Amino acid sequence: MAEYLASIFGTEKDKVNCSFYFKIGACRHGDRCSRLHNKPTFSQEVFTEMEEKYGEVEEMNVCDNLGDHLVGNVYVKFRREEDAEKAVMDLNNRWFNGQPIHAELSPVTDFREACCRQYEMGECTRGGFCNFMHLKPISRELRRELAVLRDPRTKTPEKKKILRKTKRNVTFISL
Repeated sequence: MAEYLASIFGTEKDKVNCSFYFKIGACRHGDRCSRLHNKPTFSQEVFTEMEEKYGEVEEMNVCDNLGDHLVGNVYVKFRREEDAEKAVMDLNNRWFNGQPIHAELSPVTDFREACCRQYEMGECTRGGFCNFMHLKPISRELRRELAVLRDPRTKTPEKKKILRKTKRNVTFISL
């Protein structure tokens, strides 16, 4: 039974999960859809793509804010400036969820000052419209997997296992 359910997951035959949302990340019925829209909290896929295509990533912050100036923002700090420039040039030629990606270089080098301290302590009264960054949380499992992927001592089969798992559970961050 579990094998059958896994084989139809995200297809038209799946009566629980919305196949349109699964395929393109959007559904014309929105919140009124009779099926589930599985929305991720974070994506290892974005992190690994940034490192594989552009260079070593030192830090990645994904905003969970609702205000127009922060909603969907992803801040990636590369080790080398040239890698950041390459990412900006390439990403500005891409689209996500029917909208163009707007990438630009930022003068910010320390994102700690940009983060809402009250939110981190669970006490922000401004909610999603706060002008400071509310970062999406990262699970312990994802932190461990990212550490394994970045560790040069980790054997290739273990890395491939994690990457296979990622490809099977591909998720996106709205940019």
